[in-house]
Amino acid sequence: MSYVSLDTGVIVEYVDLNGAFHRQAEAIIENALARRLLAVIAHPILAETYYVSLRLYEKLGMEKPEDRAEKLVEWLYRSPNFEIAEPSLELALLAGRIKKSFRLALTDAYVIAASKLYRGRAVFRRRESEIREKLAELTEEYEMVFIEDYPLAMESK
Repeated sequence: MSYVSLDTGVIVEYVDLNGAFHRQAEAIIENALARRLLAVIAHPILAETYYVSLRLYEKLGMEKPEDRAEKLVEWLYRSPNFEIAEPSLELALLAGRIKKSFRLALTDAYVIAASKLYRGRAVFRRRESEIREKLAELTEEYEMVFIEDYPLAMESK
């Protein structure tokens, strides 16, 4: 079974039913829920998921956005289908080294570091500018997947 380390963008696309990559994110989460993938979430991703999902819920005008964001993070944290990467010294140092070497956002560095420690793939929504600039170097050392690369065929409803 394969490990994947999830970025905030993938999680938020899953909850955003109108997101450009919702169906791709849904496929990943559903495979994790069915235990066909082992999904790892680095601890800083939980905090970022709270903040980004809160903003999404506010933008959509949903009731009690703070409660919704908190419930999402609690579900990820408590679900037996997701593994929260142990906040170890090894993970912290590797994330720090990745941040220094590639000048990435700290959370992106954690996603990549967790994927390396779990011998899996880092899964991102899309290539953000700082990743795009260093992609060739990054993929020499780390396995990365971008859900923007996997268009799903449109099905008629």
